[in-house]
Amino acid sequence: MKSGKHFIARYISRIASGLLLASIAQLAMAFDLDQLSEQLGEPEVVRGSFIQEKHLRALPQPLTSRGRFVLAKDHGLLWLLERPLQQDYRIDAQGIARRSEQGWQFVAQQSATAQQNRLFLAVLKGDSSGLRQDFELSLSGTAEAWQLDLTPRSVLLKQVFKAIVITGGELVQRIELQETQGDSTVLRLESSQADQSLSDAEQHDFQN
Repeated sequence: MKSGKHFIARYISRIASGLLLASIAQLAMAFDLDQLSEQLGEPEVVRGSFIQEKHLRALPQPLTSRGRFVLAKDHGLLWLLERPLQQDYRIDAQGIARRSEQGWQFVAQQSATAQQNRLFLAVLKGDSSGLRQDFELSLSGTAEAWQLDLTPRSVLLKQVFKAIVITGGELVQRIELQETQGDSTVLRLESSQADQSLSDAEQHDFQN
C-alpha cells in the first residue's frame, strides 16, 4: 500500500513537472516577432529624450549628444538635437532633412547612411517585416523585457555593421550599433511616453 502511494505521488509529481515545463515552454513561445511589432507599432506617437554615445577607437571618451525625439507612426521621426549644439532633423520615407532658416532642407546621403536611417525608423516603429529583408532576427525575453539581435544579411550592411542589439519593454529603450571597424554607437531613449496625437507644432513640422 505504501509503495502504491509512493508510485502515485511520483506519478502526480511527474505530471505536475510536465505541466510546469509545458507552461514555461508556452510562455517562452508566447512573445514572438509579430507580437513585438504589434506592441511597438501600437502608439500613434512616442515622445522622449535621448542620449547618444559614439565610441571611436581613436578617442578615450565617447562623443555624447543629447536631445528629444518625436516618433509619429504615419509620418516619421523628429530628432531634436540640443547638446553639444542645437539642430533639428526629420527622418521619413523621403530621407533626412535638416531645419534651416528657409525651412526643411533635404541632406545628401551616402547609401549606407540612407540605409541606416531606414533601419532606425524600422526599429522604432517595430517594422519587423522591413528588418527581415536585411537582417537575421533573434528575439529573446518577454513583452516587458526583450532583446532583439540583428545580424546583417546584405553585403552593404555587412561592410558597415557587425551586429545591432536592441532592448526594451513596452517601447524601445536602447539601441547599440556595433560597426565592423570596431567603433560603436549606443543610443538610450529615456522618459519615452506614448500618445495618440501630435501637437500643432509637430504636425506642422511633419507636413512642411
